Amino acid sequence: MKRVLVVGCAGAGKSTFSQELAWITELPLISLDRHFWLPGWVESDLRVFASKVRELAEDPKWVMDGNYGRTLSARLAYADTVIFLDMPRMLCLWRVIKRTAGNYGRVRDGMPHGCPERLDWNFLRYIWHFNSSHRPRLEESLRTFDGRIVTLRNRREVDTYLADLKAV
Repeated sequence: MKRVLVVGCAGAGKSTFSQELAWITELPLISLDRHFWLPGWVESDLRVFASKVRELAEDPKWVMDGNYGRTLSARLAYADTVIFLDMPRMLCLWRVIKRTAGNYGRVRDGMPHGCPERLDWNFLRYIWHFNSSHRPRLEESLRTFDGRIVTLRNRREVDTYLADLKAV
């Protein structure tokens, strides 16, 4: 594993998992949120972001965390491994609500300066509808992926996967 893409619904644990994976594998961590969001939760220009993602994906080694469907094919072209955190919807919602409550008004790790944690109903709606609206496109893209795909569906599977990597 030299280029690992971590995907899944918001609240699935992508950032936490990616940090741990990067530490274990000694691969550099790339958080796409940090490159997409501008201060005040302003979205980057999509062409500029897509160009930046291609540039980052060309690096020889990384763990890259984030969905961003419009750039998925470009990232898959470089990745050798995809980790799909396929967690239950209620767990994802719970984690985001808990994260928001615990960090409200502060910028959490992995986010750019000027993007404090906030309650965002559109974001919660995105999580609620992820399986029906976003997951089918993600799975379709993964069907064409030529590398290794690891699907982890619960905390036990995540812990076992990471423990197995540590043991190597």
